Amino acid sequence: MKKQWLYTGDTPLWLHVAEHFEQSAAFDQIIIVSTQDEINLMKNFASYTYVIGGDSRQASLNNALQKVTSEYVLVSDIARCCVPSEMIARIMEAKEQGACIVPVLPVVDTLYLDNSPIDRDKVKIIQTPQLSVTNMLKKALETNKLFTDDSSAIASLGEKIHFVEGSADAHKLTTIEDLKKLSCLQSPSTKTLTGFGIDTHPFDENKKMFLCGVEIDVPYGFKAHSDGDVAIHALIDALLGAAGMGDIGELYPDTDEAYAGADSKVLLEDTVKKIESYGYTIGNVDLTIMAEVPKLSPYKESMRTMLASILGIRKNLVNIKATTSEKLGFVGRKEGVTVHAVANLTYLNWKKI
Repeated sequence: MKKQWLYTGDTPLWLHVAEHFEQSAAFDQIIIVSTQDEINLMKNFASYTYVIGGDSRQASLNNALQKVTSEYVLVSDIARCCVPSEMIARIMEAKEQGACIVPVLPVVDTLYLDNSPIDRDKVKIIQTPQLSVTNMLKKALETNKLFTDDSSAIASLGEKIHFVEGSADAHKLTTIEDLKKLSCLQSPSTKTLTGFGIDTHPFDENKKMFLCGVEIDVPYGFKAHSDGDVAIHALIDALLGAAGMGDIGELYPDTDEAYAGADSKVLLEDTVKKIESYGYTIGNVDLTIMAEVPKLSPYKESMRTMLASILGIRKNLVNIKATTSEKLGFVGRKEGVTVHAVANLTYLNWKKI
């Protein structure tokens, strides 16, 4: 589970952070750095500037800085998801006091370095966000040396670092236990998200038939780029629809040779992994298989068992119905099969983890 896709109410954490900064100060631009896959989904939530990150924090920051044209840049991260507006204001008001403005907390515990105590009055806990002179930060990062934060980079140039009062409320989210310390976060919404999928495939005498991941004992299969499991394809679309993640053709295009003859069970497993990583929990699914042939009643139980295993839910939450089209249309002419699927998702309740 990615922390940026934990939900507070019905808002993912990354968006919660971005909207809070947007409301707290008048920024010229808000830039979100993430992976390409996540950016594709993020764009459905809000119209910010999105930048593909690098292999490290520093590489990601360098990529983002290419888009920054303002005199100052404020850099934060999703882990600091409860930064008080007053703290942001203190940082912004001090912008002319140094090349980098850094919020800090005093150390209140006794500290040792190796086996020797050190003067805690000379030690500070460094927080983010940090405000930097843009050109200074760009210059400081023109090196192969890795820095843990912006102030370290700018300090390496000999430039002035100015400290302002931080806040204990700006606690960093690192582990699940940290969520209990972040009072600004609400419980995830309990709303149910519903998606619908439909797929159709004609028969092909040169392939094996798979439905819901189960091999059907007939001398023909489905014409398709993959193994042609029309039921799983409809289910994937239903799951993606509920999550607002597009459709099966976007994730697993039939123009990509990597999916030629692909096992649809593997595609479903990957879809489930993606959906769960984006903060959703699968509720129940319902499929209607429209087929004049073959007769599917002997396979329905094994189909339910197979899908329940892949989806990670109990078998009673998987419903499969088989029907004919009363000899109408291409299904009635025994030329192929159509499947309708419905899937329900809820937001992962991280308070119960």
